[in-house]
Amino acid sequence: MSKPLTKQELHNLAMNIVGKDLEAKGYEFIAINSQLKKNPQFVCVDKNNVRYFVVVKVVGISEYHIPYNVIWMETIKLHAQKNKAKVLFANVGLGNASNKDLAPYLNEEYLLQYEGLQLLDVELN
Repeated sequence: MSKPLTKQELHNLAMNIVGKDLEAKGYEFIAINSQLKKNPQFVCVDKNNVRYFVVVKVVGISEYHIPYNVIWMETIKLHAQKNKAKVLFANVGLGNASNKDLAPYLNEEYLLQYEGLQLLDVELN
């Protein structure tokens, strides 16, 4: 019998998708945090040794660009500024292959909406 993925399983799937993208782009991981509601999920460096905080957020599939919560992200930006890091944001939309409004099921195909890594300006407004 099929069962929907839990919030933690959805989060882990999104992190795997983003982690593979980061690896493909040559980032080296310093730390990984897969706990829900703990940010950033990845701390990594690029080939020039620039530090990045990567925030991964999993949401449902949308017909539109998936935005981030600006007020929530200011906290992350401030943390990055204090640690001389840049912020990359990755919104990952996941849905059930038969009905995009449902969560994906364990060991079944799923829909993916991933627009890539978004560099955020860490300068506070």
